[in-house]
Amino acid sequence: MDNFLDFEKPIAALEGKIRDLESLDSGSDLEINDDVAKLRQKASQLLKNTYTKLTPWQKTQVARHVDRPKLNRIIAELIEDFTPLAGDRGFAEDLAINGGLGRFRGKTVMVIGTEKGHDLETRLKHNFGMARPEGYRKAQRLMKMADQFGVPVLTFVDTSGAYPGIGAEERGQAEAIARSIQVSMDLRVPVIASIVGEGGSGGAVALATANKILMFENAIYSVISPEGCAAILWKTREKAQDAATAMKLTAQDLQGLGIIDRIIEEPLGGAQRDVSGAILSLGDAVEEELDALLKKEPGELREERRRKFLAMGRLDGVE
Repeated sequence: MDNFLDFEKPIAALEGKIRDLESLDSGSDLEINDDVAKLRQKASQLLKNTYTKLTPWQKTQVARHVDRPKLNRIIAELIEDFTPLAGDRGFAEDLAINGGLGRFRGKTVMVIGTEKGHDLETRLKHNFGMARPEGYRKAQRLMKMADQFGVPVLTFVDTSGAYPGIGAEERGQAEAIARSIQVSMDLRVPVIASIVGEGGSGGAVALATANKILMFENAIYSVISPEGCAAILWKTREKAQDAATAMKLTAQDLQGLGIIDRIIEEPLGGAQRDVSGAILSLGDAVEEELDALLKKEPGELREERRRKFLAMGRLDGVE
């Protein structure tokens, strides 16, 4: 992996030494092989020590890593016979949200998710995963279609939030997000949401109003970005680290608060180090949750989802 984060610099230095030694190795130098083995063991231990003690701000950096699993890669590895369905039938196609029908481990599903892109060209194409109203209205259309045909909905979230541009606001951004949440609440089919990177603001909730919310262990999920929170509370983005800690945005905090249901373990060093391995773990978790939800009646699924979200933030004994 070439894209190291700031706190990974000691790891990068060790792995650089390993590459240098391997470039000298002719295959018969036992001393070099022994040195490489020792360095690999040291690097692995350092990686483990680092990732078992990540701060909320460091987890925020990991969640935003350019090499983490993206929606299109997840679809390619988990969904067979995927047929994309485009447009909101009202204004335009929004490439920040991708969706369509496919087969997940033998079951027909509707897939909806945000795509950030993996380089500058694709990030610009997908607007960095920040959807406009037409994106959320497309999501509503696909949710309703899934409900009509009794097809489970799988959503994958990786966005810093909905697009805040003037045009998006003029076309009803807040209404589109609220309507997506309302549509999700009314579905009579299983809905499973997975936070795979950054789950930011209402732009994330619009696709994560689900029966079960899964989350990668180094992903984040919050009502606002740490930088945005710091700018509001302290009038400076330099307090983003303090904001990240105060906001309880990590998977571990959110599971304790009852916001998410399941944490998906990532490969050592984060999902960005073994994307296929991370996606496989994601698929296994989704399959297990989906199998359990498919045993429930449509009315039960809807009622459970409603109760789940109405209970969030409620104080004991207060109606």
